[in-house]
Amino acid sequence: MTHQTRFLQLAIDADALRFGEFTLKSGRVSPYFFNAGAFDSGAALVTLAACYADAIDAAVLEFDVLFGPAYKGIPLATALACEFARRGRDVPVSFNRKEAKSHGEGGMLIGAPLAGRRVLVVDDVITAGTAIGEALGLIAHAGGIAAGIVIALDRQEVVGGPAATADSADPSAVPGRDERCSAAQSVMQAHGLPVVAVATLDDLLAFVGLAPTLSVEQARLSAYRERFGCSTAR
Repeated sequence: MTHQTRFLQLAIDADALRFGEFTLKSGRVSPYFFNAGAFDSGAALVTLAACYADAIDAAVLEFDVLFGPAYKGIPLATALACEFARRGRDVPVSFNRKEAKSHGEGGMLIGAPLAGRRVLVVDDVITAGTAIGEALGLIAHAGGIAAGIVIALDRQEVVGGPAATADSADPSAVPGRDERCSAAQSVMQAHGLPVVAVATLDDLLAFVGLAPTLSVEQARLSAYRERFGCSTAR
């Protein structure tokens, strides 16, 4: 079984992936919703971390330390480090505070030092790319070298509001990028970094098509992708 299939089945079993009608922050009404916070047990995190590790290995990413942006990235990076240790590789972990600490050790970062190290950012999703940009800024300020970003699910949809289409203008656009660029693609173009997803919307469409109990969702997912999908997801 592929890591994409294992991840999507886990997400459904954990109620982290749900189908229905969900209004997103962008204002779009989506036929599915993903919430990594629902991976709330040790067993779920163990399986999730194995899926992340397999995706990273398949992408052949080279890195020295894992960085988990607060808040959801913290348990994800920690669980992933434990999985790599189980596989025989002891990987340092670092994460940030939301606010700088003025007493004790102080500062914004906790855990392994980043200076001179290749840093892999571990998070759940990329929406507008703002949070990832902040994480990359912290890494650079600490002297680290960003090596890439790994996320759980890439929705493969264009950034912007609910009516974003092929001819719509996106105020957060990166100069020279594709008009139907996703948030993950935008980050790749803006920062020159690989973005690896454990699974994508394409993977989800294939998954529901093979699951008799979920096949009814395929048409709704396909229609959503047709309207909002980035260029590589059409």
